[in-house]
Amino acid sequence: MDAFVAEFVGTSLLLAMGSGVVANVVLNHTKGNNSGWIVITTAWALGVFIGVVVAGPYSGAHLNPAVSIALAIAGDFPWADVPSYIFAQLLGAMFGSGIAWLVYKDHFDATEDPGLKFAPFGTAPAIRNLSSNLISEIVGTSVLIIVILYSTEPTIQDGNNTPIGMGSLGALPVAFLVWVIGLALGGTTGYAINPARDLGPRIMHQILPIKGKGSSDWSYSWVPTLGPILGAAIAAGIYLLLGVGGMV
Repeated sequence: MDAFVAEFVGTSLLLAMGSGVVANVVLNHTKGNNSGWIVITTAWALGVFIGVVVAGPYSGAHLNPAVSIALAIAGDFPWADVPSYIFAQLLGAMFGSGIAWLVYKDHFDATEDPGLKFAPFGTAPAIRNLSSNLISEIVGTSVLIIVILYSTEPTIQDGNNTPIGMGSLGALPVAFLVWVIGLALGGTTGYAINPARDLGPRIMHQILPIKGKGSSDWSYSWVPTLGPILGAAIAAGIYLLLGVGGMV
């Protein structure tokens, strides 16, 4: 499996689990209806675990444009590979959320509230205040990235020149990291902390034939896209400022 395919497959699995758990919790007549935030954050964390297990040996399991960008800023990943990683992550996020929709299609049809139909696809703020929402995404992503940067080696270790990323953390610690971010910092915006995770499914919400789906809320979409990128840049800057950055 090459790096592009690994990022696609890993991100697809992440979004199939993440979008799937939100659908299970919020849509009508599911077995998990109204089971709550703990269920959602736990399944997202374990979705990351699954994605990292599969993609880690082949691509470093970034699964997130913010991770790829931060590692490149820190000098731990080639800038030339960033576009292909981001494209694979975006396609994977679209595909994974599409799988979740297919699995829960009957429950989408049985749900009247367009906001609930949107929830498995894109994030939305609990209180809509764009400046505060942006800060929430920046802070959450900064925590994610700074832990990743301090937990990865700054050199290429694989004989096939596989770039090191989240996979070098080990899958379980990454899952715990995403879990605690969701529990502690995710209540304001739904903690996208990943531009592909929000943008890809939001595109799918726009194009899928979902009855009574309502708006895809594109006026908000820049927050979970720009916020994680800014958070990644800030975290990488701190990492370099402290003198611990590596070179590719």
